[in-house]
Amino acid sequence: MLIAIVEFEVAKENRSAAMAQLLAEAASVHAMAGNASFCTYADPSNETSVVILHRWNSKEDFQNYLSSNAFTRSGEIIRPLMTAVPLSQRYEARLIESVA
Repeated sequence: MLIAIVEFEVAKENRSAAMAQLLAEAASVHAMAGNASFCTYADPSNETSVVILHRWNSKEDFQNYLSSNAFTRSGEIIRPLMTAVPLSQRYEARLIESVA
């Protein structure tokens, strides 16, 4: 499994627009082959922070997402809103337990 965490900053007045774009694309990202989750978060203690957490079944599935129209559309809208370079961290992980 590949886990990607993207953190970026926007002006306080632009955070709702960035979140709206991510939410608008969420259904299409969830429908992509290999997507296990795609979640966006607005840090309540930092009015300029946006975090995306997503899980993919494989690196190939994640690469397909990076080549997708959904990724391109979101980048066209969100990148101009960013006030700094985003931090994107990618991890290879193996599920050891799922507790309900």
